[in-house]
Amino acid sequence: MNLVDEAGERDTSDDEKRHAMPLPLLAEELSKEQKRGWEREINSMRKNTARSASRRQSSISMLSIAVITFALWSCVINTAAQAAEAGKDVGTATNLPRILVLATGGTIAGQADPRASGAYKSGQITAEQLVQSVPGLDKLASLSAEQISSIGSQDMNDKVWFALARRIQQAVDKNEADGVVVTHGTDTLEETAFFLDNVLHGDKPVVIVGSMRPATAVSADGPGNLYEAVQVAADPRSRGRGVMAVLNDKIEGARSVTKTNTTSIETFNSPNGGPIGYVDTAGGIRFMAQVSGLKRMTYELPTNEQLPRVEIVYAHANMDAITIEDAISHGAKGIVLAGVGDGNTSKQALDALEMAAKKGIIVVRSTRVRSGFVTRNVEVDDDKNGFVVSEDLSPQKARVLTQLLIASGVTAPAELQRAFTATW
Repeated sequence: MNLVDEAGERDTSDDEKRHAMPLPLLAEELSKEQKRGWEREINSMRKNTARSASRRQSSISMLSIAVITFALWSCVINTAAQAAEAGKDVGTATNLPRILVLATGGTIAGQADPRASGAYKSGQITAEQLVQSVPGLDKLASLSAEQISSIGSQDMNDKVWFALARRIQQAVDKNEADGVVVTHGTDTLEETAFFLDNVLHGDKPVVIVGSMRPATAVSADGPGNLYEAVQVAADPRSRGRGVMAVLNDKIEGARSVTKTNTTSIETFNSPNGGPIGYVDTAGGIRFMAQVSGLKRMTYELPTNEQLPRVEIVYAHANMDAITIEDAISHGAKGIVLAGVGDGNTSKQALDALEMAAKKGIIVVRSTRVRSGFVTRNVEVDDDKNGFVVSEDLSPQKARVLTQLLIASGVTAPAELQRAFTATW
């Protein structure tokens, strides 16, 4: 083995060795050779000058040689320094993960409004401005930023959802990025996260992030949240975990995360599952479990650029059938009940839902209670009525899944129930 190595070294030309050298070492090696060549030239000039000129002429020539030597050496030093710096920059750039930031608006891009104390307008700051405003973000990743929309998330709609999903999928399919961060308003952040989690293919990290305070607030939480979102998206351990929400030092899964407070920065929680990890600038990222390895069910986007109409009906005391009948009259293909307790409601409302199911309208029982599961056939005869239960999905997430299932042609109650159960 040693003999082969030694022979290989003897056969390797000087040019090949230089070709394999890093830029800083190559510059240093070239500088050494240039120095030796110039020294030979200078010695030759000295001898010729001594033979053919007087002492005065020799002095002048020696001065000229010294000036030339100094100039050439300055050039060599500058060349070597530039080569070394170029090598350092290229190495840094190629080692950083590529993160695509897609902005949709929201409070995180909001600016103060003079109409009242604490008032602001959502979606006023661009994707590029958001990225540039966070110190140290460029040390985490090689960033690119694009604007998908500039709206408050209360105005989130199918058009923006589809544009967002297609751009992320394109970036994944064409290997344009190692991870994606979506900036978003907090009001419907959980719905967008759950939608994307059910339509995106691949295992590259997708992180959705927002803030409870606008960018112009004295104690804005957006910069810190965005920094940590990029940190999570750039981490190889984030692959295969589906869409994640990162806010307030916590990593939440798209399926369970929900907004629990109207204004507090400690608003996003996962009542039935807890956070999947934690992140901070000092301790880094800590995931609570390994990637499961289970393949998630995903759905294709409908070709008509629109999700089917599915309404949420909120149960309450003294409830009648009017809201259910209204949903049917306006062409709802599905109705999600935000029921009391274990997904229940009044007899009048249940009778109306049973009639809706007989007409082929999908009926899903969920609950207005923040945590817990809705169980089949306990308080309500789901098998008899043709109802589906949402398990622990909130009404808003049950609506999203029902839309995707109807769009995919899944309408039989048994198949729908299997799809809901499979999300857990």
